[in-house]
Amino acid sequence: MSETVTIERLGAKGDGIAADGTIVPFALPGEQAAIHREGQRAELLGIEEPSPERIEPFCPHFMRCGGCRTQHLARPAELEWKRGIVAGALTQAGLSVVPEPTVDAHGAGRRRITLHVRFIDGRTEAGLMAARSHALVPLDHCPITVPALREAPAVARALAAPVGGGRKPLDVAITATDQGLDVDLRGHGPVQPRATEALVRLAGELGLARLSLHGERLMEAEPVTVGAEGGSLYPAPGGFLQATEAGQAVLTRLVVEALDPKVKRVADLFSGCGPLALAMAGRAAVHAVEGEATALAGLERSARAATGLKRITTERRDLFRRPLLPLELKVFDAVVFDPPRAGAEAQAKQLAASPVPLVVGVACDAGTFGRDAATLAGGGYRLERVVPVDQFRHAGHVEMVGVFRREARRR
Repeated sequence: MSETVTIERLGAKGDGIAADGTIVPFALPGEQAAIHREGQRAELLGIEEPSPERIEPFCPHFMRCGGCRTQHLARPAELEWKRGIVAGALTQAGLSVVPEPTVDAHGAGRRRITLHVRFIDGRTEAGLMAARSHALVPLDHCPITVPALREAPAVARALAAPVGGGRKPLDVAITATDQGLDVDLRGHGPVQPRATEALVRLAGELGLARLSLHGERLMEAEPVTVGAEGGSLYPAPGGFLQATEAGQAVLTRLVVEALDPKVKRVADLFSGCGPLALAMAGRAAVHAVEGEATALAGLERSARAATGLKRITTERRDLFRRPLLPLELKVFDAVVFDPPRAGAEAQAKQLAASPVPLVVGVACDAGTFGRDAATLAGGGYRLERVVPVDQFRHAGHVEMVGVFRREARRR
């Protein structure tokens, strides 16, 4: 039985939310949507009164592939929606700061993608999962990625052949680097020596820059790098990088701009392979702290190769279990933290008790950022500005940079 509902707003994942709370995927605020109700969610049957913000999706897989949720939404409205996600998280955390307009950091497209390879109907297929499903949507290419990743599905299918052609689940993470495609095979588990030899031979035939299995390097034609302010990054096999080159540049610029000229020593917490550390070392000494040894090794290599930078030191440390304490933090003029999606709860508590004058937080989850920002505010920091950054066009993800300054303590 169908019915018509009015869509009031977009949810955090890009779904339309009706007045009664019903979730209607692919419907936009202000629209009259014909639906078939299925509990709290509904199937969209048609739009009776389309929103002026509705546009034609550009990908033939949209509404089947789970990768994009808002290709039907005009870009200005999408950027404002993401600003609203950040604003809502700050309000929920009890903070009254109004986020600045969202910065578009899509650039040339996403430079990394993880494809799933499965054996379906007698064929090896590579693609992305359908929304809320384990069903694979085969792709010939993903149009929101950089041109260098156009052949990514074909590469994934080819690499699956020596390890069973997708009969055993296989995930293929592919990153576009300065030297070519960097590929990490995941999910399959150990492979036999003969399969390893075949993979290495195939990597050469495909012209890959590097091939690894669960982060273990199988082949690397030459050191794999990506550009960054202050030098080149050496990401570990399967290691983390910002999704777009533009996103990395925008986040870096916002962090560096926040540093006062008087800042002489900075702590870069959750540093990864060092994009922020390299940039900040152009004006201050940097102590980079990271839990992954391979990421720190890449940063150390970057620091050795770079010229004209202040000193960069490194420390391997699990900041979730062993955050830097106020006694350790007091030697820094500024602290930058850029944690995973879980946020920096333990470290934020120690920062709140520290005398550090300036803290810059980078986050990829509005909820955990709001929580950590409230902790800092409770410890005497004032949140001066928050800038949302969108490098995940058409998805319900948004980055943000917040600048916190310690208020003068009352005597």
